[in-house]
Amino acid sequence: MKRLNRLASAAAISLGLFSTTAKADVVGEVGVDWMGNDIVVEALADPLVKGVTCHVTYFSRGVLDRLKNGNWFEDPSNNSISCRQTGPIEVGDISLSKEGDEVFRQGMSLIFKTLVVNRIYDRKNDTLIYLVHSRQITNGSAKMAVSTIPLYGQNVAWTKGKPQP
Repeated sequence: MKRLNRLASAAAISLGLFSTTAKADVVGEVGVDWMGNDIVVEALADPLVKGVTCHVTYFSRGVLDRLKNGNWFEDPSNNSISCRQTGPIEVGDISLSKEGDEVFRQGMSLIFKTLVVNRIYDRKNDTLIYLVHSRQITNGSAKMAVSTIPLYGQNVAWTKGKPQP
């Protein structure tokens, strides 16, 4: 099953359908049933904020589940995220807009569904917000998760000077 997911992701990447802005490493896979379904845990270092690592989880359907339920080329939009300071924080040239930056993107189907992690800076509270959600062409999902890293009171280096609230 994992091979099918990786083949679908490789096909989508080779077709240029999406690109990954940061590299994630699989650090855990937990089997949840006899159908071959797994929960995958990936570690993702923020490429523009050194010292921050996010752990993203998602559901990966097994071959037996795909045979039983159909929908061969898509995993569910069930995602979770937790981000922590893992070293001295150095903030690079991040977006300060309300949309923030897309930190990570990975296919969850052959073409139409993507797992996305966005970083948003909350100026008033001096906090980085990481949002994980699924992006779809149609029938967007309301399933999301959020994690925050407060910068207030920490020795944080900004490459362009700290933005004012």
